[in-house]
Formats: sequence, structure tokens, C-alpha cells
Amino acid sequence: MKILVLNCGSSSLKYQLVDMNGEEVLAKGICERIGIEGSVLTHKPTGKDKVKRLEEMKDHKRAVELVLDALVDPVCGVIRDVSEITAIGHRVLHGGKELTKSCLVDQKVEDGIESLCDLAPVHNAGHLKGIRAVDHLM
Repeated sequence: MKILVLNCGSSSLKYQLVDMNGEEVLAKGICERIGIEGSVLTHKPTGKDKVKRLEEMKDHKRAVELVLDALVDPVCGVIRDVSEITAIGHRVLHGGKELTKSCLVDQKVEDGIESLCDLAPVHNAGHLKGIRAVDHLM
């Protein structure tokens, strides 16, 4: 089972692809400067050289697209197809009193995260953008 873990901020997206069978990190990286001039993806597949790509990332959806592309890239990728990804986990900073442990993300959870944006405005808004980008793309 391969799990893609995302930690989305206001202008960044950190990620790791983990093979849970051996609890091995297959690749990790970061998209920086999302929505800002000079966006860059840094992708580090385990056992291979780090790759940096200067790519315009107008939003989190584009950042997620670039991450998925890097994971399946013939040279620096670590999987053949995104269908190998069994699940996607999102690290969310503030879940309030209701969201205190891991759960499946549905509309109620999204609404809960959104309702707490005042407590963590930079982080929770970024998390929502990442969640919605993944929903759209996968």
C-alpha cells in the first residue's frame, strides 16, 4: 500500500510517498512559492539524485499536478502510474474540538476545517486548497 502524505501551507506543499509494506519513504519533496513568481519543485526520490524544476504554480492544484508528474516521471519517478497510490493523507494544523484524530475527509470535515480558518488562517486555508486539489485531480 502506497500513501501520499501532503502538508499544504499558504504558498508551499510538502509531500512524501510512503510504501507502507516496508514503511519506506519512496520519495519526498516540496513545492515552494505557490502563487508567487519563481515557483520551484524540489523532488528527492530515495536512492536517486534530487531534482529541481522551476515551474509556474499559480495554485495548489498545479502544485499537486507537478508532484504527481514527478512521482511517475520515467527518470526520477518511483511509481509507474498514480493508480498505485492507495490513499492520500493530509496533515491539517488545527481541527478544533471536533477533528482530533485521523478521519476520512468528507464535506463535513472540509466544513470543519474551514470554520477554523480564523484560528489558523494561513495553514487551514492552505490545507483546504490541497484537499480540494486532490479531490479534483484524483
